[in-house]
Amino acid sequence: MAPKRRTTRLNPGATPTPITDTHTTTSVTNAQIQAMINEGVTAALAARDATRNGDDSHTSGTGARRPVQVARKCTYPDFLKCQPLNFKGTEGVVGLTQWFEKMESVYSISNCTVACQVKFATCTLQGNALTWWNSHVKTTTPEAAHAMPWRTLKKMMTDKYCPRGKIKKLEFEMWNLKVKGNDVVTYSQCFQELALMCDRMFPEESDKVKKYVGGLPDMIHGSVMATKPKTMQDAIEFATELMDKKISTFAKRQAEKKRKLDNNNQAQQQLPKRSNCLKLKNGNQARGTETHGRVLALAGGETNQNLDDKEDNTNA
Repeated sequence: MAPKRRTTRLNPGATPTPITDTHTTTSVTNAQIQAMINEGVTAALAARDATRNGDDSHTSGTGARRPVQVARKCTYPDFLKCQPLNFKGTEGVVGLTQWFEKMESVYSISNCTVACQVKFATCTLQGNALTWWNSHVKTTTPEAAHAMPWRTLKKMMTDKYCPRGKIKKLEFEMWNLKVKGNDVVTYSQCFQELALMCDRMFPEESDKVKKYVGGLPDMIHGSVMATKPKTMQDAIEFATELMDKKISTFAKRQAEKKRKLDNNNQAQQQLPKRSNCLKLKNGNQARGTETHGRVLALAGGETNQNLDDKEDNTNA
């Protein structure tokens, strides 16, 4: 059964009341919509970052909601606490290489963001290096200078403080670098220092690993190749461990060989002593027999002489 429709009747002579809409319409511009979208995206990214930083569960066992842990931004005092090196521009290729290595280590320890790397690093420049950097900043703006990638700054400083002739010399040294004797540790250190300055020789990490393994001695070269290391760190660790085992095994063999040799020498030294003792004993026995014979001979001579004397006296 269809529901009855309710109608309202007007009294005769009454004027109908106009129906007005009580809702107000608010116009929203495209910019406002985009702003709301951006705000929602920012909130979602912040929640995701908080989860990555270790807050996998926002609720505890009691059901209470845990506070979201936000990653602490690295400040310049935090950066200085890691004791970065200063660079004056007069340290040469080795000094610049050490500055690069230390700076990248400080970035990792202090959790320095990419946006602050060049800004913080250039604060450690002194002397000629600081003058060079200030001259570069004047050609652009401080914001643009600090926004450059760390790799770009490394290339600029390499071009400035490592002339092309020195780089070619380093590349030649890198090309002919090999392990001297069994000293893998020194080889690894030299290789890493040269690789920083000769990065154009190794477009990929695999190229660097291949060159490093190629400079290893034959006794461990094949074993390191068989592991197929993907990074320089893996190759260096395995080569060092393998060489240590080889050296330890060789030292044990040498110690065992020396012990056997010493035992043989000691045994050979004891044999002549026993022979001499036997000779001495036999010699003493011979001398005793000879002496005893002489005594008997002397005793026999005296007896015969006495008998002759008595016979002479009787005849007289």
